[in-house]
Amino acid sequence: MFHSPVLLKEVLTALQIQADGIYVDCTFGRGGHSRAILSQLNGKGRLLALDQDPEAVQVGQTLVDERFQIVHSSFTELSKQVIANEWQGKVNGILFDLGVSSPQLDDAKRGFSFLREGPLDMRMNPEQGEQLVTWLAKAKVEDIAYILKEYGEERFAKRIAQAIVSAQQHTTLQTTTQLAKIIAEAHPAWETHKHPATRSFQAFRIFINRELEQLQQTLPQTVEILRPKGRLVIISFHSLEDRIVKRFMKREARGDNFPANVPVTVDKIQPRLRIVGKAQFATVEEVSGNPRARSAVLRVAERC
Repeated sequence: MFHSPVLLKEVLTALQIQADGIYVDCTFGRGGHSRAILSQLNGKGRLLALDQDPEAVQVGQTLVDERFQIVHSSFTELSKQVIANEWQGKVNGILFDLGVSSPQLDDAKRGFSFLREGPLDMRMNPEQGEQLVTWLAKAKVEDIAYILKEYGEERFAKRIAQAIVSAQQHTTLQTTTQLAKIIAEAHPAWETHKHPATRSFQAFRIFINRELEQLQQTLPQTVEILRPKGRLVIISFHSLEDRIVKRFMKREARGDNFPANVPVTVDKIQPRLRIVGKAQFATVEEVSGNPRARSAVLRVAERC
């Protein structure tokens, strides 16, 4: 299946790939970025890919190349996998392409899409964790409302949550289209060119997969893994993800957090990252050919 990697040119430029370098793709997906990185490596270069989705790993295993290895793992185990290769402090570049991939959305049985009927699953790793259908069956109105507001920034979270709980009293929700219909009927203000269930489905996916918590847990690991001048490149698709990334990079670029009233010289601050340029976005041409790129935000930092 052809998969168009988002912001590919910008990613390759940001990584400043060295032919004999060591790189980590923390979100292999269908391997678009990984294949492009490999194309710029020589025989001494190495690429490690991680993905928690077993279907993505199966795709990666078809990529037979002595310079490449893929591991079925959440990126929260980034340090563990790098240490296993004895690459700690030696990595030239780390890439994150966050969020759900197009193949996951297109596969109805994964339960990510409100446009295709499938089970209410939404787990990126279907071998672990709780399915959305199980959680919804026992969730209270206030729990659902909190998830919709916190992770989906949904203005009508309480109203939608009440509709979902009310529906559960009459029938057991089993499919994505059932849930999407309930949300659509409960939503009083449909946005132009956007399905009313968009924010809710996004919120449930982020919650079920603990996406924001995992990102916060992983980002500090990258600083210890990168070599000096090594690049950290992150593509976000959600404002909450991007906020976490932006704050992390700013904090690491600011250096040691001394109290405001303590006078210190610049050499004592010791920043660990340097922010490279401003946030980058997909061009009009890319968005026209790949609508998923519309909300992509790329940020780059370099190890000091």
